[in-house]
Amino acid sequence: MPNGNLIVYTSIAEQAAPLPGVRLTVSDESGAVLSRMTTDASGASQPLDLPAPDASYSLDENNRTVRPYSVYRLTAEADGWQSRILDGVQIFADQQTVARLEFLPAETTGNPTLADTRAKELNGEITTIPPHVLFSGGGGSGPTPEENLNARVLTEVVIPKKITVHLGKPSANVSNVTVGFQEYIANVASSEVYPTWPEEALRANILAQISLALNRIWTEWYPSRGYSFNITGSPGYDQAYVAGRTVFAVMERLTAELFNTYVRRSGDQEPYFTEYCDGKLVTCPGMKQWGTVDRANEGKNALQILRYYYGDRVQLVTTNNIASIPSSWLGITLKRGSTGTSVSILQRQLSRIAKDYPAFGKPEVTGTFDATTESCVKKFQRQFSLTADGLVGKSTWYKISYIYVSVKDLAELTSEGETATGTESSGTWPGVVLRRGSTGSEVEQVQFWLSELAQFNSALPNLTVDGNFGAATERAVKIFQQEQGLTADGIVGQATWDALYDAWLDMQSDLGGTAWPGVVLRRGDTGMEVRLVQFWLRLAADNYTSLASINVDGSFGAATQNAVTGFQSLFSLTADGLVGRATWNKLNEVALAVANEIVDPNVAPGQFTTTVREGSRGTAVRAVQFYLRRLAAYYSDIPTVTVDGVFGSATTKAVKAWQTRAGLTVDGVVGLLTWNSLYTAAQSLATSGPVVRTVSLPAPASTLRPGDKGLAVLRLDQLLQFLGQWLPEINFLNGTAPDNVFDSNLEITVRSAQRYFGLPETGIVTTADWTAFLQAAQALAEVNPAAAAPEPDGVWPASSLALGSSGPAVRQVQRWLNLIASVDQGYNFVPETGELDAATQQALESYQLTAGLPTLGVVDAATWESLRTATQALCSECQRSKEG
Repeated sequence: MPNGNLIVYTSIAEQAAPLPGVRLTVSDESGAVLSRMTTDASGASQPLDLPAPDASYSLDENNRTVRPYSVYRLTAEADGWQSRILDGVQIFADQQTVARLEFLPAETTGNPTLADTRAKELNGEITTIPPHVLFSGGGGSGPTPEENLNARVLTEVVIPKKITVHLGKPSANVSNVTVGFQEYIANVASSEVYPTWPEEALRANILAQISLALNRIWTEWYPSRGYSFNITGSPGYDQAYVAGRTVFAVMERLTAELFNTYVRRSGDQEPYFTEYCDGKLVTCPGMKQWGTVDRANEGKNALQILRYYYGDRVQLVTTNNIASIPSSWLGITLKRGSTGTSVSILQRQLSRIAKDYPAFGKPEVTGTFDATTESCVKKFQRQFSLTADGLVGKSTWYKISYIYVSVKDLAELTSEGETATGTESSGTWPGVVLRRGSTGSEVEQVQFWLSELAQFNSALPNLTVDGNFGAATERAVKIFQQEQGLTADGIVGQATWDALYDAWLDMQSDLGGTAWPGVVLRRGDTGMEVRLVQFWLRLAADNYTSLASINVDGSFGAATQNAVTGFQSLFSLTADGLVGRATWNKLNEVALAVANEIVDPNVAPGQFTTTVREGSRGTAVRAVQFYLRRLAAYYSDIPTVTVDGVFGSATTKAVKAWQTRAGLTVDGVVGLLTWNSLYTAAQSLATSGPVVRTVSLPAPASTLRPGDKGLAVLRLDQLLQFLGQWLPEINFLNGTAPDNVFDSNLEITVRSAQRYFGLPETGIVTTADWTAFLQAAQALAEVNPAAAAPEPDGVWPASSLALGSSGPAVRQVQRWLNLIASVDQGYNFVPETGELDAATQQALESYQLTAGLPTLGVVDAATWESLRTATQALCSECQRSKEG
């Protein structure tokens, strides 16, 4: 008996992060277990060969007796996550079946509705895949609609990011699900035709399925009749869609190739309603599915097959009008050795994806398609059913773009419920309008941001960072302003400055931020990290006369090496010309100090120059305020201050609070001892990352209803978009960014959320609705995304932990504290809730005092490492006791 194979991918939130370590069990129809597997770091299983009937049965249109595929049960389980069971998984000979399973947390403190509701929706967590319609009958599309029925019509064809599907006949009381458009088409193709068919036949069928769906969206066929969905999953009305089913790898691959191509008739703008049927059990005036096999075997290609059934007027149209895609494919296949802006964009997106899929690897953003980039591309292609050839054509480009948008959306929507503090900005508005003729470090900053953005935007010129605001800089500023919808006057005021900084910060976040990249930079290296080092060296040269200024070109040559060596000598580092962790961190510190004007010329950061007290002014005061502001982010008893260089009563109060905490003389005067204490503590926390605390969004002051506008509506939209990324039952007819207007589309979304959570389906948002939505979002945010893609135990998280922080890293600290408490009666046990509450803070302070750590109540890098080392030793002793 021939074999097909099954591969499983486990993830969360529209594949925004993998879920590794899921236990998989595959059994046959008798219940016999055939295999047990576990998903790897990318959430992928090994392909599993499974017996299947000979392919000839699925190529014989007269076969009505032998089922042309085998069926199996797949069970997927992971601790802390709701299990998934798929019955009726179809395996065809010589074909790969793909199960893409998305998970919800099984336990949600104070909010059981997430798991309970999904379990009810999926009939006890079981998805049953029905028999294939080509074998059982009942497939094919709905009939061609009559003309002039006054349906609403859109003005242009847009390939949507998502589509909302009604899981039954239009009037049936069943759920709607909002899913990715490519995911939808691959599902329809897998439900309507067999994967064993000739590829040209499959292409013709998929193009027809795409066109039919786009026609329904174009005409707003169902919304114009008052329905809250784009299309049904019923073949009698539209085309077959089975929620949660497995799909076939060939369908995913061809969908990725064809998703933005559709059928239309010459002279028409709209996608053609491509009616089709099986042509055997059912006949229709449109395309015959079984007939496409015959036409393909006659040597016809997809377009010829479509014209055979729909007439010579039909043509294929490919559009780059694709929703939510940051950059369109330019029509050139990228491969090893390619260079340019498109390669930089590709590397940036892969770099961001690697945060959530670390097993893919992270390419350096150099603009050159090198071996590392090729390796990352191949791993990505394998994960998403693309030909793993390392070539980036249309299919791979857009699939990378979609996953990039998905991981970005999840991170950004999650951050709406969090606040990050303790990170100083290198982009604070200097208060000076810059224009042609301006000079200085502020101009260098603008030129650097523009030159960085130019690596990913060919419309922007690659400026020389020289501190002179000339014609080229003015032209680049105007281009940026036009793209951002700002007044294109070439003048950098606060609005343009802030927009530049935000755009650069978003780019830098994709590339990993300004933390040390983990590899030593040396002569011969290229890329964005080299550019950042060169810019920091330029800023340092602006303030230290012994340092030479260099070009910012992303190439680590002799001049950069010499500049690094000079910098290292000046700041008492090993003068080897290599940028390791110590040199990187010192460069970052000096650049921040220069940008924030907290050091005088030729004075090192942290160098004590003079005693300051209330009434003092100047750079030293700015430095004190800068360090106090950083410490206030970590310690709730330190009041925050404005960095303005004026030592007023607020600064005195903050200084006294720090002196009290540090055990110094409490006089509000910053002499040598207080200065050194402030600087040392601030720098220790600076290398540990910012604090991220959960924010509980306040309930609106009044009920929200259609027609309302304002911040509360914007927060509601953001909240629902975050939930929608986890829960397809929460529907969005138009995939737009969060808005502050409560329109009819948001009302549909609200109703779908109310339906999902068992609330009265009113379309207005009361306090009870808001509370239910917020509790669900907080439960999901706690496991996103670190719990879904955990680093190895003990790896320092990207941010510090303080009172109010939550998530997997906090839970790890609580486990460590409890392990220590289990062997030492001097420590109290703490609840392992994942929230750093008062009890956890108290236990943490007790440990830090005993361990001689200077930071109390905050988990910085030193405390994390101390806890990890201490508990490792305890675990080793426990293990030896067991072995003994």
